[in-house]
Amino acid sequence: MRFSVSSFGRSLSLAMVAAAGLVLGGCVADRAGPTAKVATFDQGTIDRYGPRPNEKFALPASDISRVRPQYLRREVAYSGNERPGTIVVDTQNRYLFLVMENGRAMRYGIGVGKEGLSWGGVATIQRKAEWPRWTPTADMIARDPDRNAKWAGGMDGGLGNPLGPRAMYLYQNGRDTLYRIHGTTEPWTIGSAVSSGCIRLINQDVIDLYSRVPTGTTVIVLHDGSPMEQVQQVVAQVGTSVQKGLSQLVHSLPKRGQ
Repeated sequence: MRFSVSSFGRSLSLAMVAAAGLVLGGCVADRAGPTAKVATFDQGTIDRYGPRPNEKFALPASDISRVRPQYLRREVAYSGNERPGTIVVDTQNRYLFLVMENGRAMRYGIGVGKEGLSWGGVATIQRKAEWPRWTPTADMIARDPDRNAKWAGGMDGGLGNPLGPRAMYLYQNGRDTLYRIHGTTEPWTIGSAVSSGCIRLINQDVIDLYSRVPTGTTVIVLHDGSPMEQVQQVVAQVGTSVQKGLSQLVHSLPKRGQ
């Protein structure tokens, strides 16, 4: 079976970049516990998500027993038109694709924040960090002060940090979008709508992705909306741009009698 992102959805997302902005609340772990049924895996899969004792903080194995098999990392056939090295985030289906040569891609299961589910566009990985520091936004502190206020000055990297062992920071037109690709302390949430705004992967998967992509990598995020909704948004944005352009042109014309 071949996996692809439709050219229609992709082109609409690209058209939305100029007008769309990310209004995201940062990244934080969910409180909800696991809900998926326990799965069993072959030894190779278990080893792939095994401990990483040589990390700065010895990383334990990820408990993948409650992760649905389709959300575990694997190489798949891919028929999209993106250039190799591009990341495509399919928020609706909870997948992240790293496009490879010869019609292939590495596919990772993801958890996506509610804000991320409503946005689509193009960004660039402008910064990468190992065992990153996490700082909750003012909005996150206001929503849950008991949980987040104590970290207003930031939380150092470590096993309890919600960003996990790696983070890739997405920028748009040189500005931080507050949208990150990062790890998680809760692997059972992969495949669902989760944290405030960010794209989370199983820790071993985010380490793998981090090792494959440099800064400057293009990231295309397809939002979780119907094609008609995306058409309406693009039409509205184009109409607004045309209206502004005409207004500027009219004001630039010499006035009668001048």
